[in-house]
Amino acid sequence: MRLYSLSVLYKGDPKVHLLKAAYDVSTFNFFQRSSVQEFMTFTSQLIAERSALGSRASVKEQEYLCHVYVRSDGLAGVVIADNEYPQRVCFTLLDKVLDEFSRQVSKMDWPSGSPATISYSALDGYLSKYQVPTP
Repeated sequence: MRLYSLSVLYKGDPKVHLLKAAYDVSTFNFFQRSSVQEFMTFTSQLIAERSALGSRASVKEQEYLCHVYVRSDGLAGVVIADNEYPQRVCFTLLDKVLDEFSRQVSKMDWPSGSPATISYSALDGYLSKYQVPTP
């Protein structure tokens, strides 16, 4: 069971853009890591873009399961995990991260934010903490 990516995005008009993300590509070959990370970023944006406000979904993409939660305020979270990782734990993690992110980062920064301008450092910690899910 593995988590590979945890992303916070903003579903604005007309496009979805990445606010902050954390990746664990340590299980991939060194030369594949950057392309795997790009794939995960692209897939996260695509899934958030295709999901309605206020919805949750799990989408299979290649050998991964992508779990998306788009809040009604446009803040979205995506977890990319392997097929064995429990879905319920992914949505619990997304709830927790999006609630905390919305408390720490001003809503005014969401439409124009980017990974370089948003200061929210908890994603890497959550990604490593949730590698081993507790039922």
